[in-house]
Amino acid sequence: MRLQGKTAVITGSSKGIGKAIAEVFASEGAQLVITGTSIKSAQEAVREIVTKYNCEAVPVAVDVSKLESCKALVKASLDNFSKIDILVNNAGITRDNLVLRIKETEWDEVIAVNLKGVFNCIKAVSKPMFRQKRGRILNITSVVGQMGNAGQVNYSASKGGVIAITKTCAKEFASRGILVNAIAPGFVRTSMTDKLTKEQRQIMAAAIPLGRFGDTFDIARAALFLVCDDSSYITGHVLSVNGGAYM
Repeated sequence: MRLQGKTAVITGSSKGIGKAIAEVFASEGAQLVITGTSIKSAQEAVREIVTKYNCEAVPVAVDVSKLESCKALVKASLDNFSKIDILVNNAGITRDNLVLRIKETEWDEVIAVNLKGVFNCIKAVSKPMFRQKRGRILNITSVVGQMGNAGQVNYSASKGGVIAITKTCAKEFASRGILVNAIAPGFVRTSMTDKLTKEQRQIMAAAIPLGRFGDTFDIARAALFLVCDDSSYITGHVLSVNGGAYM
């Protein structure tokens, strides 16, 4: 088991990609801190994952856009498991609109969660990881942070910023034995893409060389590689998992 005895904090892990990551980590022996915007959603995910994998997991509600909430998340994690070996920054939202139509609130909300939220969680976890002189931080960015996407100026900007945070923190944290990497998923079947029409999904799938949307577990298996010992000489890297949509 590649994560036996490791404690992983995963934001936005009550559903979608975050939940798939939690499941794969649980199957490899990790202790989990499952988070959601509500304690109810986190508790439901914990019950399901613990029943399925017989692992240790605790639920925590967090608002990643608030630094104090992220500090509380780290405290709760340390209170329960005494250490944090892995942080996965997965929490994210969309408020899609064209540049000419986008509202200031739509810009601010996405930047606050997707970009500032990553910074807040890294800042909150940095001190305990620095004391440990080890740790893995994995940020979930997006293919649109690499190539842009019409109607997603806020989301694209936030995810591009996550790539910059990843590379900067990798340089700052390397001397303390902390590796910082990112995954850039392509178009994956989640509640976000479920909102698209059938025609939209077909058009998007046709533009992907592998001819299909990804699955959440495609991302989760890549995440496992980047937090286990198999990737001990990789930091500051953005791993594209996109079916060839962007090369």
